[in-house]
Amino acid sequence: MKKIIVFTLLIIVSLSFVTAKKEKWITLFNGKDIDNWTVKIYHHEVGDNYGNTFRVEDGLIKVRYDQYDHFQDRFGHLFFNTPYSYYKLKFDYRFTGIWRKDAPEYTERNSGVMYHSQDPKTILKEQDWPISVEFQLLAGLDDRLARPTGNMCSPGTDVVFHGVVDPRHCISSSSKTYFGDQWVHAEMIVLGDSLVTHIINGDTVLQYSKPQIGGGVAHGYDPTLKIDGKLLKSGFIALQSEGQEIDFKNIKLLDLSNQY
Repeated sequence: MKKIIVFTLLIIVSLSFVTAKKEKWITLFNGKDIDNWTVKIYHHEVGDNYGNTFRVEDGLIKVRYDQYDHFQDRFGHLFFNTPYSYYKLKFDYRFTGIWRKDAPEYTERNSGVMYHSQDPKTILKEQDWPISVEFQLLAGLDDRLARPTGNMCSPGTDVVFHGVVDPRHCISSSSKTYFGDQWVHAEMIVLGDSLVTHIINGDTVLQYSKPQIGGGVAHGYDPTLKIDGKLLKSGFIALQSEGQEIDFKNIKLLDLSNQY
């Protein structure tokens, strides 16, 4: 019996090793530069990294505003240059203590990662948000109230939640609240235009399906691109800037397209 148990365990370990060996994670951020990324900031042309908003320091992508005189709703996004459809995405993030007080109040300790976004080259100069779905990142405030992270927000989009198209702009996850400047590990599993899963520190905190164009919030876009009801099967991934300093690292993607 002991020999059988040992043999079985060896098989399980071997299979796990083979599976892990087959997984080829793509490093989206090399820790040195953002040459494979494109910046788009509200009120500015594509490629204009106003105020050096997105910068690489200490092996991190940092969102900073020390070169801003006024925020003026300069919501920004840093897009990886390759679109994806079916994948796992993982990254680490932390908020710093600095928030621009001339940014909208809701942006305090608030940022996000967009996915299934429109191509940044199609975003107009006076378009505030890309048509996309957001993996929203939040941290607790001084009031110490619950404020989960890994939520879903939907600029110019909708999702199906509990079997119906949910009209809310944001849907809260079941994550705990993270306070201070601790690093948090986040993951997403995106299966084209079907199931999307949000994971925080190893726990599944939210699931929904059928991301699609619709809803409101985004403004100033090319109207020919906003075809409400059109399912979003692929798109670009982007890191957000909306008034709160934040750091990102260990941004990696596992392409699952050959499995579907």
